[in-house]
Amino acid sequence: MTLAEFFGCTFLAFGPPVAMFSLTIAHDPIRIIILIAAAFVWLLALLLSSLIWFAVVPLRGYLAFGLVFSVLFQEVFRFVIYKILRKTEKGLQEVADNVRVTENKHILAYVSGLGFGIISGAFALNNILADAVGPATMGLLSGTEMFFLTSSAQTLCTILLHTFWSVIFFNAMDNSKYLHTAYVVLSHLFVSCLTLLNRRELYWASLLTNYAILLATAVMAFRVVGGSMLSFRRFITCK
Repeated sequence: MTLAEFFGCTFLAFGPPVAMFSLTIAHDPIRIIILIAAAFVWLLALLLSSLIWFAVVPLRGYLAFGLVFSVLFQEVFRFVIYKILRKTEKGLQEVADNVRVTENKHILAYVSGLGFGIISGAFALNNILADAVGPATMGLLSGTEMFFLTSSAQTLCTILLHTFWSVIFFNAMDNSKYLHTAYVVLSHLFVSCLTLLNRRELYWASLLTNYAILLATAVMAFRVVGGSMLSFRRFITCK
């Protein structure tokens, strides 16, 4: 049972992102490089937020303290990867075999956002999946048996949100839409703070709210890339 639970939770959390990677990124080496670079930048954000958490000894026991700083550093480094990609965009265009790799300006945002999301999800769920293998870990320490399922669903939500957030954030930076920038930062903070409810086993309260935010963010990102099926097809395939 534990092995089946492990694979089920893994496929729930990472199945759609892996499919997105396979269909839209894996065929293009430049996109793969951008995704890896974005994942590395996210790791730098995690490192710096961890250093601050470690340095401020009196607040180590407060989970919310580390959470807020982690979110803020992630958004700062989202801006860093935005600046890097915009400055190197022409160079990427010149070295790419496929001349359409940067033709759509939203592609870079999509790829870097997926990189942020995948590495974030991997760190969030890695230890949980390791415990799910067993033996006898259903719920962990007499907790709810839905712990692994809801954790995987939350991880999937976070990965997709990072993808949409980057699309909105990059467009906001390009067009000086500061309300959209504020939405990305504040919704990221709100979604992350909602996960604090999980300590009280209020999984469905946080999960349903976060998926509602995911839907709203997806609609906003869709409108940012053009808001039509034709533009969506171009966004995904660059055709």
